[in-house]
Amino acid sequence: MDYDHKKEIQDSDELRKSIEKQFLLQKIIDNSSDALFVTDRFGNVLLANKGAAQFVGYKVEEMIGRNVEEYIQEGLYDWSPTIKATKTRSIVLGNVRNNHGVQYMVTSNPIMDENNEIVMIITTVRNKDLVDEYIATIAKDGTTVSRSKTVEEDLVSSEPVAESKQMRQIIKISNVIAKTDSTIMLIGETGTGKEVMARYIHRNSLRSKELFIPVNCAAIPDELLESEFFGYARGAFTGANPQGKPGLFEVADKGTLFLDEIAELPLAMQSKLLRVLESSEAQRLGDTKIYQTDVRIIAATNKDLNIMISQKLFRSDLYYRLNVIPIKLSPLKERPEDILVFAHEFLEELNRKYSLKKVFSTQTTQAFLNYSWPGNVRELRNVVERLVITSDGDIINFEDESLLTRNTCLESEECSPEKHIAYSGTLKSVLKAVEEEYINQVLAECGGRVGEAAQRLGIHRTMLYRKSQKVKGLTPKSLSFS
Repeated sequence: MDYDHKKEIQDSDELRKSIEKQFLLQKIIDNSSDALFVTDRFGNVLLANKGAAQFVGYKVEEMIGRNVEEYIQEGLYDWSPTIKATKTRSIVLGNVRNNHGVQYMVTSNPIMDENNEIVMIITTVRNKDLVDEYIATIAKDGTTVSRSKTVEEDLVSSEPVAESKQMRQIIKISNVIAKTDSTIMLIGETGTGKEVMARYIHRNSLRSKELFIPVNCAAIPDELLESEFFGYARGAFTGANPQGKPGLFEVADKGTLFLDEIAELPLAMQSKLLRVLESSEAQRLGDTKIYQTDVRIIAATNKDLNIMISQKLFRSDLYYRLNVIPIKLSPLKERPEDILVFAHEFLEELNRKYSLKKVFSTQTTQAFLNYSWPGNVRELRNVVERLVITSDGDIINFEDESLLTRNTCLESEECSPEKHIAYSGTLKSVLKAVEEEYINQVLAECGGRVGEAAQRLGIHRTMLYRKSQKVKGLTPKSLSFS
């Protein structure tokens, strides 16, 4: 056999193997339970499966070679995580809505070469309704639901805005301490983004593939704290789950537990928490077994714990155990460089949500910069949403400074100071109505924070929690703000 003939056979074998690999690869992605497509670093589609074709509305062969930006221009869906991944050079996760109004959970993952250059971007797509149905199906298992919801919430949580010098320094420090297991204390006013920062640290930590579980310490009644944190054994008390229940330290094992509003924990619970943090051991209520727990703790507070220690309201030993690495988040008024970045980010989000194309006028952005934002980022987000919804046309003109106050309602008869409510019925029913109305008002003014509202009302937060459950429109979830 001559050389040319051998070469032809060799080339033929390599071509056959290449075709087989291509065929197998296509088979693999076609049989994926998720919609999946692969693009080059410019956003040109290289591979796609049938699910991706259904998501876009084309046949698979029609997708190949097209750029994802064309789909946006044609209005097939509202934004592209693939494009964002090429620009940010990082994994992008979020919800995308197609032109039929169906919402999808999308993940775009850039693959790098040895020179840290993007080679391709792999995008997976899941129908969000199906994900929600899955969560509902397994709702009988409270632990599984909490884990699933936490994962979903963590996928779509936003990155912290860091245009100001203060925030850039915090991000820089956070990227370093994220790689450790040190306990972190986030200190800042309400609405400064403590939970966003906690999630950012978790996503950049060595525990990023494990669970991040946020806990609002103020929203759990005192009598349920121990069973929520440490779980309980089968038949531990009347009304308990017959199978028992794992606690937060079990569910979050190997992951991160975010204890928000840590100052609201009663002293008895502070003592029990300290023991777990020092020994890495916990015990379910009604059980004799001790289990090991490996959890990273990130705590947060908007109060001065040193003052609380002097008032015997917070244990000093727990404070020193939690305050290993303190991070102070400045209020928005002290970092004006971040105000417009946040405002435009919220505007972009709302434009996507409501299929709008609104923009801020120069007057509006200047008004944002002139305002002190006592409610911080949360207040800014509420104001942007209010302006988007109430403004006419695509340009948001700032004409009414009252729109920047936290308690402003839309102009209506109910907002008039001359409006008096006429009560009827027994004295008991009227007193109950007045109480519910005032609880609603104080909770709204406190942004749903039970501890702060309870102080203003002069009652214990557990009593307020009970009363709030009886008030129409209020649920424990609505009180769980960071």
